[in-house]
Amino acid sequence: MDIRHCVIPAAGLGTRFLPATKALPKELLPVLDRPVLQWGVEEAVAAGLDTMVVVLSRGKELLAAHFDSAPELERTLESRGKLVGLEAVRRSQRLARFAYVYQPEPLGLGHAVLQARPVVGDRAFACLLPDDLSWAERPILAQLVDAHREVGTPVLALMRVPRERISRYGSVAVAESRGRLHRVTAMVEKPAPEDAPSELAIMGRYVLTTPVFDALATTAPGVGGEIQLTDGIAAALAAGPIWGLEFEGELLDVGTPEGWLQALLRTAPSHPTFGPALREALERGLHQGALP
Repeated sequence: MDIRHCVIPAAGLGTRFLPATKALPKELLPVLDRPVLQWGVEEAVAAGLDTMVVVLSRGKELLAAHFDSAPELERTLESRGKLVGLEAVRRSQRLARFAYVYQPEPLGLGHAVLQARPVVGDRAFACLLPDDLSWAERPILAQLVDAHREVGTPVLALMRVPRERISRYGSVAVAESRGRLHRVTAMVEKPAPEDAPSELAIMGRYVLTTPVFDALATTAPGVGGEIQLTDGIAAALAAGPIWGLEFEGELLDVGTPEGWLQALLRTAPSHPTFGPALREALERGLHQGALP
């Protein structure tokens, strides 16, 4: 069955960006000319998905407003001849179909994903964490969808990280490999470096199936007292095999101010407008001694 749905958990408070995110959801912070969440939606659409299931918390309705129609704004832009801006506004509305569900309490990522089940039903689905931007020749989620079509099981995005950094992620143990594809036999959320089963870290892209929903429904709170998505996926191993894919390309962290700044510097040089502007600003800063 073709995958149609992409679940995007966006219920977090964005505390790392305070006070900027006191009223503005962190998913609407811009990277170049569009917000973080739109980058994620565009990645999902490029992977062939047409229905975004966005998990919200109360007070984050601005996320839905970004993809909704804005008649007054459109009329104003049209009357003033600002056609490029008008097309950009309308494009965000045409990207995909949207469904919005709420996470009533901040009980963890696994709990957030579970809230999407009434919309997704008993279908395979993708899941994308908007804290990371895909920066790859072929979008990373598309690579996972391709792998799912090959193996027919859940597929996790994997990246090798230095063992001293593995405690920031979930880590997997693997039994066999087919090039970049690895069959997962166990996974641990945020292990101490000495306890990690490998240097393969689980990143914020997934293709998941119904047994994961079933497992999440009975998963107890884990690390941090929250229902962890990694724990639910680990429990689903009892229902059948799970594979991981070492994707090609990069995931750019935009979930912290430092990562967001680095993502801007990574993405701007190739942009036709912002690339020249960045180079000019850097040259001016060097000339004036503002940069080391």
